[in-house]
Amino acid sequence: MEWDVDFYEKENGEVPVGEFLSSLTFKDRAKVLRSIQLLEEFGIELKGPHCDHLGDGIYELRAKVSSNIQRVLYFHYENGRFILTHGFTKKTQKTPPREIDLAKKYRADFLKRKKEEKENKQDES
Repeated sequence: MEWDVDFYEKENGEVPVGEFLSSLTFKDRAKVLRSIQLLEEFGIELKGPHCDHLGDGIYELRAKVSSNIQRVLYFHYENGRFILTHGFTKKTQKTPPREIDLAKKYRADFLKRKKEEKENKQDES
């Protein structure tokens, strides 16, 4: 089964994962893109060392090139779809709580806007 992986887009059109990928070196970007490809291929079956569940439905994709440790946070939406919220370079042993909180904030915004879209479509019918 192929899984769909989409980038979260803010209401103003910014795409945090896209901005993160653009900021990386070629090698780091390639490694992160390979991790995203693995998520597309294996979905919920993907396990460590490639990903980890951080709690409350937030997961992280892991990519390492020498001493550079890149992380992309994501959540499972519906119908085999994952939403990548944002990425960061990990500098500490544990994932910083502010990064997890940001992923939750982006997820809440995404779900709120999806719900509004569905309601608007129903109103139009």
